[in-house]
Amino acid sequence: MPEVIQTGVMCGDARAPARPPKTVLWLQLMTLVWMLVECGVSIYAAKAAHSAALLAFGSDSFVELLSASLVMAQFIPGVAIAERRTSRIAGGLLFLLALIVLATAAVSLALRVKPEISVAGMAITVAALMVMPGLAWLKRREARRSGNIALAADAVQSATCAYLALVTLAGLAVNAVFHIAWMDSLAALVAVPILIKEGNLAWQGQNCGCC
Repeated sequence: MPEVIQTGVMCGDARAPARPPKTVLWLQLMTLVWMLVECGVSIYAAKAAHSAALLAFGSDSFVELLSASLVMAQFIPGVAIAERRTSRIAGGLLFLLALIVLATAAVSLALRVKPEISVAGMAITVAALMVMPGLAWLKRREARRSGNIALAADAVQSATCAYLALVTLAGLAVNAVFHIAWMDSLAALVAVPILIKEGNLAWQGQNCGCC
């Protein structure tokens, strides 16, 4: 019998992949396209501005891209990826990302790296703040309707992306206005506990009330 997790979502490990609702497909396609843009712009901006906060944000975009791809892969004929395994992969990626962000921010502080003002970085984080909360809410709703815990975990990823966008934008804006270089690394460090918390929720196959 299907396993019931704490959020009331039915685990699909024991079921064969079923054809997903059109809404789920559209949501994941939108996510894939947007995350390609977000990841590309933020990583480029991070390299150009030497920004640890933008690197953290861009890395999260990459994890979100992988997470959305894993959800889509569940419905490809001949590809057997259990929903529980998919959500755990997403959680593991977030844990790895937290370590990368922590190391990058620590090195930036130790070497006293002075990030430059990044207009492109601020623009992509503002855009993410407008796009990701809506995607997270829609994914959470569809996860409850379809009983797909991998989609619920992906909703957590989208919510995390929105939080990181806010934190990153704050760090970039303070540095741009007041020229406080260490605010960029501080913004990256603030993102670490968020990543760990959401990674834990995704690992357990839970979606959070913040989605």
